[in-house]
Amino acid sequence: MSTSPTISFIGAGNMASAIIGGMLENGYQAGNIWVSAPDDGHLQSIRKRFGVSVTTDNRYCAQQADIVVLAVKPQVMADVCHDIAPVVQNTRPLMVSIAAGLTAETLDTWLGGGMPLVRVMPNTPSLVGKGAAGLFANAQVKDAQKTSVQAMFESIGSALWVDDEDQLHGVTALSGSGPAYFFLMLEALEGAATEAGIAPETARALAIQTMAGAAEMAARSDDDPAQLKRNVMSPGGTTERAVNTFEDGGLRQLVKKAYGAAFDRSREMSKELADKQ
Repeated sequence: MSTSPTISFIGAGNMASAIIGGMLENGYQAGNIWVSAPDDGHLQSIRKRFGVSVTTDNRYCAQQADIVVLAVKPQVMADVCHDIAPVVQNTRPLMVSIAAGLTAETLDTWLGGGMPLVRVMPNTPSLVGKGAAGLFANAQVKDAQKTSVQAMFESIGSALWVDDEDQLHGVTALSGSGPAYFFLMLEALEGAATEAGIAPETARALAIQTMAGAAEMAARSDDDPAQLKRNVMSPGGTTERAVNTFEDGGLRQLVKKAYGAAFDRSREMSKELADKQ
């Protein structure tokens, strides 16, 4: 990863810390990173942990940057953007938002207009370096800037671009909310195995490793999920009977319905946030 751009994080929560940690592990220089937040005690722990520069002054933090990462909660984003707008209108950094629901147009308006801006939908496995992020860039973003942002988020997992901002609702329903879907499956498998007599700690360990192994096989294989599933199933065997039970119970339709519910809620939340500002 290039060490040339200076990156400032406005906000110092878990996701900002995950991104900073991933960048540093991939060769980025701590001297090129700034972080701002209102709690100086927390900032000092960030400074000691990563060796980055810190400040409680958002404007000063933004002024240092070639790239500004907006890593605050959506509910306070308007105030933050209005505060730093005079600075970024002068310095013209690339703006990167990891806040859910706030559109690029809304953010750009709060920042004074005409800014290059990337929206990112990361997910919680980013905290352990296994994230999946969807990215959207507005028309002002240059190819080199897209490359820099992609490298940032590839340091904590995978980063894939979408051409239409509305597709970020679909990303939210897939990878944003998706970890909870798999945790639900993990919980259900563990519970079923425990009821069948397997010790809870053994059931959990086997279920977790099975899920991790299946994901790794899918990532490494050229086969699609349908073929990978068939590879596990023997005619008349245990897996076939279990899979048929899932199919007969309407699993596919339930997953589609759940995905749609998350997609619709993402759109609703986006409108609610816009209306409140």
